[in-house]
Amino acid sequence: MTATDTRPLVQAFLDPATETWSYVIFDRVGGTAAVIDAVLDFDQASGRTSTEGAEKIVAFVREQELTVDWVLETHAHADHLSAAPFVREQLGGKIAIGEHIRQVQGIFRDVFNLEKEFLVDGSQFDHLFHDGDTFNIGDLEGRVIYVPGHTPADMAWLIGDALFVGDTLFLPDVGSARCDFPGGDARVLYQSVQKLLSLPEGTRMFMCHDYPPNGSREHEYETTVGAQKRSNIHLHDGISEDEFVKMRRERDATLGMPRLILPSIQVNIRAGQMPPAEDNGTVYLKVPINKL
Repeated sequence: MTATDTRPLVQAFLDPATETWSYVIFDRVGGTAAVIDAVLDFDQASGRTSTEGAEKIVAFVREQELTVDWVLETHAHADHLSAAPFVREQLGGKIAIGEHIRQVQGIFRDVFNLEKEFLVDGSQFDHLFHDGDTFNIGDLEGRVIYVPGHTPADMAWLIGDALFVGDTLFLPDVGSARCDFPGGDARVLYQSVQKLLSLPEGTRMFMCHDYPPNGSREHEYETTVGAQKRSNIHLHDGISEDEFVKMRRERDATLGMPRLILPSIQVNIRAGQMPPAEDNGTVYLKVPINKL
């Protein structure tokens, strides 16, 4: 099994608790891979973490005899904790995110009043990508597309004909990402999506999440640029920027905060690492009261 230059191989993994899709993208069996948006299991009631889900990714990579070059994050997720450090520990590779993570770090350093040693320079990550950068996964070439709006730091990864969009877009029957987190902007999201929808219609588009409407179908993870342009309920052809912004702002005003936003952000702006332990050797995550 071997990819072509334009059609890489992709294996998807669903985390049912957070409805998150993680991916291994690779050029061939025995070749080179990247892991995208790996999830750390977290039980909020007990404060316990587990690598059970991420271990499935590790097992697949080893079964396929792959070498991992990159552990990619599309953005600092607000709905799950990243398992990037565990994946790197088990498989190697560089943990990478977009350069604008520094802006997100600055916002949430203040929200959580983080320790003075916490730096807002992105140095917690192995590599920061800039818009338009290219990178390689074995024989595959990837391109970085800056797509802010959901957060100020979202990146999409275009690798051959495979586009990993993070939370920018969902499947056509679900629509688009919320824009009411600190630093989010519905108008900016609309403009970002237009960049993605300008790609060839056959470009495969891989979701970071899927929320089947009213349980009407099984979880799915793949669509195309063409299908989004024809059928996305929020952003199909003919929807103007002003129409989208009005809809998005009204909709966001009705949404509750994601269940895991407070623990997730504290961990994910650190490239998946936990905050430093306190003097009793225990790690704590903060809950700011009446802040968000």
